[in-house]
Amino acid sequence: MIHVKSEKEIDLMREPCKIVKETLEFVGSRIKAGMSTREVDELVERYIRSSGGNPSCIGYGGFPAAACVSVNEVVVHGIPDDRILKEGDIVSVDIVADKNGYHGDACRTFCIGEVAPDVKELVRVTEECFFRAIEGLRVGTPLFDIGYAVQQHAEAHGYGVIRSYTGHGIGREMHEDPSVPNYGKRGTGVRLRAGTVLCIEPMIAMGTWKVKLLADGWGAVTADHKPAAHYENTVVVREDGVEILTL
Repeated sequence: MIHVKSEKEIDLMREPCKIVKETLEFVGSRIKAGMSTREVDELVERYIRSSGGNPSCIGYGGFPAAACVSVNEVVVHGIPDDRILKEGDIVSVDIVADKNGYHGDACRTFCIGEVAPDVKELVRVTEECFFRAIEGLRVGTPLFDIGYAVQQHAEAHGYGVIRSYTGHGIGREMHEDPSVPNYGKRGTGVRLRAGTVLCIEPMIAMGTWKVKLLADGWGAVTADHKPAAHYENTVVVREDGVEILTL
């Protein structure tokens, strides 16, 4: 059941979304080769708390950290640890903050130093997929038009679109209805109403779309171990378009 948000609720969501946006900017200005993924997580937790928010991921389903930090072939939900970032890596940092009883959620994929041109292109196209997805998004848009737009753009570049993980609604809960796949048939799905708040998050792989779950039960890696990128924002559906709360 999709819970449409009132303007009062959307206003309450602005603060956690602003914290998420600024936390990712902070991390992006400091992340570098030689850091461990645990150190990246510490930056995230410290900044969220100093901004008056709470890191929503800590303890969520037993997740042990403030951020999902996913390197190279890890698509999503990488648990921060002692892995050291190296020149040429790409690192997805996915964070959720809670304030005012509501959540904000976003992800960015950062390039560490000089990254191979084909990998840098993957990161660029993944971000483009998000903006293609919101181009025609407004009140009355069928839900699966979002995934259709992502899939068309990614596959036109020869990439795989991850199917096992999706975007989602968000509000008082980190994950709410509806699920927002990154693939789909145009013109299908529920028609979106004003005030629907969604996390749209293309997860795009250089090779296969198939993934394997790591032994920790959280991290998902591409089955062929080729790199994957991830880009996400929290958006509000409006009469004539969308409002991006995490930009």
